[in-house]
Amino acid sequence: MSAVIADNRRADLVRVAARLFRERGFDGTSTRDIADAVGMRSGSPFYHFRSKQELLAAVMEQGLVAGLPAAEAIVAGGLPPRDKFRALVRAHLETVLGEGQDFIPVLLYDWRRLTPALRARVQVLRDRYDQLWQDVVSELSAAGLLRSDSAVARLLLLGAVNYTVLWYQPGRGADLDQIAEEAVTMFLGSQP
Repeated sequence: MSAVIADNRRADLVRVAARLFRERGFDGTSTRDIADAVGMRSGSPFYHFRSKQELLAAVMEQGLVAGLPAAEAIVAGGLPPRDKFRALVRAHLETVLGEGQDFIPVLLYDWRRLTPALRARVQVLRDRYDQLWQDVVSELSAAGLLRSDSAVARLLLLGAVNYTVLWYQPGRGADLDQIAEEAVTMFLGSQP
């Protein structure tokens, strides 16, 4: 099998596994289910991944890798802190709620299914992503827009935004831009 085909098959497995893990949960999805959904034989995923848990880690890593470039560009950009926060919230909403973006919801709900070694591997990317949010929280605090720059403040902000995966329905109610604006107003108050 050529490297390009193998990479494409691996990407297909990760994408389909993300969707199935999100819909059915990690325990409710078999490797056979994933293989069937991509048109492979039941043992073929093990050509790409040593275990179902390794596939789960790849799903989580894909979500983080997909979200990092936009978040890094926003944090490095010259926007004022409030606008930077709005852009970061909006980018995160796209990462967790956009079409075909099943990766981060799987991370949120199946994190404990990973072995300690795989969790440590994914944690490296989580730490990079969390640090970007922490940098913005610190900027907001320094600008007097947020009363705390603690890790707890960051976790509360991210937790509230992440919770949208449970209630958001595309085309019904607020869109992602409106949700981002509402989050900014809720956390930072109305603009003077």
